[in-house]
Amino acid sequence: MELTATPADAGKRLDSFLHERLPEYSRSRLQAWIKGDRVLIDGRVPRASYILRGGETLSVIPAALPPLKAEAENLPLQVLYEDPSVIAVDKPAGMVVHAGAGHPSGTLVNALLHHFGSLSSINGDLRPGIVHRLDRDTSGVLLVARTDAAHQDLARQFHDRTVEKIYLALVHGHLPSPTGEIVAPITRDPVRRTRMTTRLRTGRPAHTAYRVLETIGPFSFLEVQIKTGRTHQIRVHLSSLRHPVVGDKLYGAPGSPLGRFFLHAHRLRFVSPITRETVTVESPVSPELQEFLKTLREQYS
Repeated sequence: MELTATPADAGKRLDSFLHERLPEYSRSRLQAWIKGDRVLIDGRVPRASYILRGGETLSVIPAALPPLKAEAENLPLQVLYEDPSVIAVDKPAGMVVHAGAGHPSGTLVNALLHHFGSLSSINGDLRPGIVHRLDRDTSGVLLVARTDAAHQDLARQFHDRTVEKIYLALVHGHLPSPTGEIVAPITRDPVRRTRMTTRLRTGRPAHTAYRVLETIGPFSFLEVQIKTGRTHQIRVHLSSLRHPVVGDKLYGAPGSPLGRFFLHAHRLRFVSPITRETVTVESPVSPELQEFLKTLREQYS
């Protein structure tokens, strides 16, 4: 949809202007479109706080509303561990965890409902059982709560930072030391709303530790442990060191034949809410990542 701001619109907030011109949509929905870079002003992504000057041309790209309730779908699901309180699954790259704008079905939640039926209801009908998330193109271990009591227990463990979270990542360049830590707060980029950033030195505290497992030509293969769980944490922290994850164009990496970014949730260690035993679950490196590593090793041997 194309809209034009008149001189009389000067001084209006962007969301207020949109709500006046598009009253059939709620203000919260319009704000979500702004944050999702679905509103352009003269071809550029505006800040959420943009004040109109009058005369601008606005392009609005509507997003479909997600369904009100997730439905079961017969989709493949790899279970790594289960007990009466929790399920650990191996999420493939390319699969969204739960429904949202642009992804009304085909999600991990849809598969979980088909295979397990009832899950924790704490996060509502669209995200049953979901205690934490992985980015769409990140593969690996993800925990799902079967009951509300288990959900609360696991959420407490994540909050208290007692869950060990180990990832494998391939990045551009050579790290300055074999091991290191990145402690920098993360907040949403005010210009590119799909990104997070450490440049503003404000936001939520974030702590990432890494260890170099292997150097392969101009790349470094890392084991990464996150002590906190912020949106895009590993990706934005490594990018802040100018070592973006291979294939992660959002954070500055060049294009890659891999077709995804090289980030894999390799291991989780937690306490089962029902048995109270410490459980360690590992996801093997997915075949496409193994093949990519093999190709690089041969190329740079």
